[in-house]
Amino acid sequence: MSVPRFPWDEAMSLGLGQLRLTPETFWRMTLPELAAAARALRPAHAVPIRQADFAALVARYPD
Repeated sequence: MSVPRFPWDEAMSLGLGQLRLTPETFWRMTLPELAAAARALRPAHAVPIRQADFAALVARYPD
């Protein structure tokens, strides 16, 4: 049974591309630090808008 490899390509794309970290900063980070920085890119508690709330917005801003 082989151990899955860590997805370094994805991690580097995230850190260097999306987060725009310098290479030095990226390579000094721990994986928990990188994960914490990645969470800033997406809301932790995003909930979909309720249909009634959406209808109220459409009625208020019809354009």
